[in-house]
Amino acid sequence: MVFFGDQHLESLGGAQVSMRLQKTYLERAGHTVTVVAPRMHGRRAREARKDAAYLDLPSVPVTFDREYAMTWPGRRTDRWLDRAMAERPAVDVVHVQADFWGAFIGHRFAERHGLPVVHTMHNRVDVGIEATAPFPGLVMRMLNAWQRRAVRAEDGGTDGWAYLRRFAQHSAAVTAPSAHFADRLEQHGVSERVDVIWNGIDDRIRAEVLTAAPVRTSERPHILWLGRMSPEKRLLPFLEAVAESGIDADVELLGGGGQLRAAQRLVAKRRPAASVVFAGRMSYADTLRKIARADAVVQTSIGFETQGMTVFEAATLGTPAVVSDPDIGAELESGFWPVADASVSALASTLRTAVADIAAGRPLQPNPEVAHRFLQSSRTAAMIEVYERVLENR
Repeated sequence: MVFFGDQHLESLGGAQVSMRLQKTYLERAGHTVTVVAPRMHGRRAREARKDAAYLDLPSVPVTFDREYAMTWPGRRTDRWLDRAMAERPAVDVVHVQADFWGAFIGHRFAERHGLPVVHTMHNRVDVGIEATAPFPGLVMRMLNAWQRRAVRAEDGGTDGWAYLRRFAQHSAAVTAPSAHFADRLEQHGVSERVDVIWNGIDDRIRAEVLTAAPVRTSERPHILWLGRMSPEKRLLPFLEAVAESGIDADVELLGGGGQLRAAQRLVAKRRPAASVVFAGRMSYADTLRKIARADAVVQTSIGFETQGMTVFEAATLGTPAVVSDPDIGAELESGFWPVADASVSALASTLRTAVADIAAGRPLQPNPEVAHRFLQSSRTAAMIEVYERVLENR
């Protein structure tokens, strides 16, 4: 088994967290996993956990903090990868969990060696590019052209769905981490069948967190926002809503990214009634402990997330959520405060309702069915069924 990712598994990101857990639970089930991704750079690379399963491709950093990197897909990378893989156990399935260079490299590897591909689509590519790129249409056309050169493909479309469709054409199975994203993939002709397999939570760490009694540090409601601090996550509108709402609460932000300083400046300028603390990045286990101790987790992105792991982790740990994305709310089914629309005023209104409910001792109760369906052990068992089906159909 070989995983291909766009970014190293020790870097920040929901897909990376999910892949680390998948790898761990596959290994516990007796499978050998190799993870191919760009080598990290800088301080984070020195601090990252070392793992013999990691095969780090030669790379160049692509962000100012040097956490994220890219490897150019081409013949030089193909040769380097083939030499490195020749020294590792034989591969039966290629599992691509990437959208850009990692996907190109993984599909090229599978084609050279006649191996079946399972492609997990983590990313709503068109929405992500529109939220982060100054000329999204041009970027999407360039990305499609790059894909057609890197991976043999016949589809001539230039939008995000055509881009994902080409990967599906080269895959024996396509999976998605939520029903709403799987439905969209099928509706746009990406694949006739998309297996829904949620990203999960570590069974053992969840049990440890739930066993330990949450430690309250304040009498005020504790609201938690966590994730990558970038435009598509809508951190700045959240902080504007905190200020506009006038809530009497402790607001804690976990994570880092390009909008950190802008967020700090906004808080200094608006001086919200709530206390706002930037707690930085934390380990997976410490993050889950923070979620369990919070009174509510806030999810603010809209249309971008293909699952929205933080609110599922929260529900699994008994913590309700404020949910901005109606697709994520539909997947959770219950146990959350919905935000009416994408405006700051709507988010502020929902924050006031949530804080009032928490302060009055009537917080919402998360959907209990989420807990079992989100355990990584059950998610790995479901993915192994996909692998077995693919191998049987070769």
